[in-house]
Amino acid sequence: MKTSLLIASTLLACAVSAHADDTPAPDDGGPAVVPYRPSVSTPAQLSAPGYLELEAGGLRAAGPARGMSRTSLPYALKLAFTPDWGIRVGGDAWVRQAEPGDAQSGGGDTSVVLKRRFAVSDATAWGLELGETFATAKSAIGIGHDATTVNAIFSSDFAPSWHTDINLNETHVGGQSPASAWQAGWAAAFSRTLTDAWGVSGEFSGTHQSGVGNTAQFLAAASWNQSPAAVFDFGAAHGLNDASPRWQVFAGVTVRLGKLF
Repeated sequence: MKTSLLIASTLLACAVSAHADDTPAPDDGGPAVVPYRPSVSTPAQLSAPGYLELEAGGLRAAGPARGMSRTSLPYALKLAFTPDWGIRVGGDAWVRQAEPGDAQSGGGDTSVVLKRRFAVSDATAWGLELGETFATAKSAIGIGHDATTVNAIFSSDFAPSWHTDINLNETHVGGQSPASAWQAGWAAAFSRTLTDAWGVSGEFSGTHQSGVGNTAQFLAAASWNQSPAAVFDFGAAHGLNDASPRWQVFAGVTVRLGKLF
C-alpha cells in the first residue's frame, strides 16, 4: 500500500509539472545525471566522475500465480571515479511479498557492483560489471544466499535521437537441485528522445536457469528531465510467459546529490 501511494504520487507530480512547463529547468552548471532505472539493462556509460547520484522509486508486481504480489522500494547509489571506472550500491530498502494466506515484509537484499567502461567512439561503448548480491533480507523475501554476477554491456547511439543498451550476464545463484547453480540473463532496451524534456523506452528481457522456468517480459517506460540534476520515470512491464510476473508498475527518480571530489 505504501509503495502504491508512492507510485501514484510520483506519477501525479510528473504530470502536473510537465503540464505546467514542458521544458527542463535551467541548467545549474553541474553535469546531467545518467539514469540506469527503470530498465533491467544498464548502459555502458557511468555518471559524471566525483558526483554522487541516487536512484529511488517504487515497484508493484503481481504474479506469476494468482494471489501473489511483491511491492518494493528499490534504490541505488552511484559514484564514478573516472569516466571508465565506477561503483554502485543498491537493493531494496523495503519489500512486502504476499501470497494466499501469508505475507512477509522487511528490508531487501544488497548489491555492490564494480563497473568498467571501454569507449569505442563518442557514440558507442562496451561495459563490464562484476557484482555481488548479499543476502541481507530474510529468506522469505530475498535470495537467501549470496550471488555473484558478471554482466557484459553494449551501448550505442545508433541513429538520431535513438539509443540502445544490450546486456548479457551470468549469475552464480547457488541453487539447489534440481535447479542449476547458474542463471543466464539478457536484456535489450531501445530508447528515443522526443523533446528536450521527454523520452520513451522499450525493453525485452528474460532469464534462463536449468531446472526452473525461463522468464521473459516486455517493459515500456517514459522519462521526464526536470533538470540536469533530476530525471523522473514511470512505466509498466508485462510478463510474456507463465513463469514471469503477470504485470509490474513502477515510478522513480534519478537525482544528483552532490560533488564528492
